[in-house]
Amino acid sequence: MKKTPSLSSLQKQYERGRRQLSQVGYLSHGSVQARTNRSGGGAGYQWTRKVARKTITLALTQAQFRAFQKAVANYRRLQRQIQKMEQLSRTIIFQQYPHPSRQKPLSKKVLGTN
Repeated sequence: MKKTPSLSSLQKQYERGRRQLSQVGYLSHGSVQARTNRSGGGAGYQWTRKVARKTITLALTQAQFRAFQKAVANYRRLQRQIQKMEQLSRTIIFQQYPHPSRQKPLSKKVLGTN
């Protein structure tokens, strides 16, 4: 059985995550595709996203494509970072403010940290 990290260790991880959030560049949800090798014409670069359950696709220039590639990657990295921070937050809160009448510790499944 793994040992639960100390409260100070968890708080340091959380602070590290907060600092990383301040370094995030431009953000965009969706995806980008390079379709430059297609025969039959059409857009060379595309950005696709969902808006009100509809798929919206927009043609991009090569410069826009590169910028959107970074923005989409940043968005996905940010989402993962927020999820980790949320899990850390729950763990910290339950360690900092324990429930005195609880007989056994909460499982990772219950905490949503697995």
